Amino acid sequence: MAKKLHLNAFEMNCLGHLSHGLWAHPADQRWRYKDLSYWTELAALLERGKFDTLFIADVLGIYDVYGNSKDAALRNAVQIPANDPALIVPPMAHVTNHLGFAVTSSTSYEHPFAFARRMSTLDHLTKGRIAWNIVTSYLPNAAHNFGYSEMMNHDERYELAEEFLEVVYKLWEGSWEDNAVIIDKNNRIYSDPNKVHKIEHNGKYFNVQGPHMSEPSLQRTPVLYQAGTSSRGKAFAARHAECVFVTGTDTSIMKRQIADIRRQAEEIGRDPSKIKFFTPLVAVVGETREEAEQKMKVLSSYYSHEGAMVLFGSGTGYDLAAYSDDSYLEGPRNHVQSIAERFSKNAPNPRTVGEIRQSLNHLRGTGLYVVGTATEIADQLQQWIEETDLDGFNVRQVISPGTLEDFIDLVVPELQKRGVFRKEYEEGTTFRERLYSADSGRLPDSHPAAKYRRQA
Repeated sequence: MAKKLHLNAFEMNCLGHLSHGLWAHPADQRWRYKDLSYWTELAALLERGKFDTLFIADVLGIYDVYGNSKDAALRNAVQIPANDPALIVPPMAHVTNHLGFAVTSSTSYEHPFAFARRMSTLDHLTKGRIAWNIVTSYLPNAAHNFGYSEMMNHDERYELAEEFLEVVYKLWEGSWEDNAVIIDKNNRIYSDPNKVHKIEHNGKYFNVQGPHMSEPSLQRTPVLYQAGTSSRGKAFAARHAECVFVTGTDTSIMKRQIADIRRQAEEIGRDPSKIKFFTPLVAVVGETREEAEQKMKVLSSYYSHEGAMVLFGSGTGYDLAAYSDDSYLEGPRNHVQSIAERFSKNAPNPRTVGEIRQSLNHLRGTGLYVVGTATEIADQLQQWIEETDLDGFNVRQVISPGTLEDFIDLVVPELQKRGVFRKEYEEGTTFRERLYSADSGRLPDSHPAAKYRRQA
């Protein structure tokens, strides 16, 4: 039986996410990103298409590595201007019943006590449909914005993240017992004081007394997303993540990455089948291949090569403006380590800077790229699922909402016809229940957060 796949829409609360320059296309509606109606219409569209999740990326600094300047990022609107990802979720939840919402937040620049309450609030307001994309942040400008003279090194960012997770697990899972909330109006007792506990966390980075300020939400801990395929990132994913993002264009490498994380998860007692893997997808679909190719030709004419080099620079730490075409990139860097290593001279098949520049002059991205009919695109999705053990895709918008409208109107029915994508949402109240066809919205007992639960 063919594996059923999952679909996330990959978005950001900004003018220009990953399709650099496409905001200038006359059909693109991203200029409306400041209007609630833009987001509620998008959420309703995704629910019509039976998508699992709207995944909302975020950054906390400007991309200023390219040319050692902020100017190119501002000219091309490369993820700036950008607004808060969490604040658009409640109105979208109000117009949908099943769609999940994954919010990006950094362990490096948040405090776990305030963050835990914010996520509990969102889980309450969405009725258990919230997820958290865990990031450790990689921009030097972000560090400067939060008062640090320099960015924390890569491995220490993960060390801090481990303690951050420990604190929020204690707050979400252990501070309030399951039957702590009584709501006894006759005796005027809302919650039992004996069943609400301080967490008394004292660590290297955080000291948090507690108790958690929010009563338990349906999921308690949000569904946990994470991206990171460095050795430290994979270990972190194996321990904590329920959904993992992997990137690349080589299916054999991706298969090894996925197998490695599943193996590490099993070694520490987790069920590896409870981890879902996703990769980015750029899909331009037409009624015929010729129509799709013509559509891509027009879209590509708006693409900003400079914008792509801006994003590359801050993701990897390499300023392509500072290298000659025939040179190679030294490594590693203290940014997104797995990406930096892929492009450095130490990579298995190193490329010159000129070759890297040329590869960036394309809408392709870092995952699956396909232009064609719905049948051809569905074939490619199934092939990647079979060859890599992926569970699904993060569908990128080239223009909004046209990319998703075409995908939902043409590709989704083809996937449904093949029996590899839902026709209706699964039973269950919470996002976690539907994602895993589970009986409960809670994390499984094999997850490390479960050890902080108090036994009744």
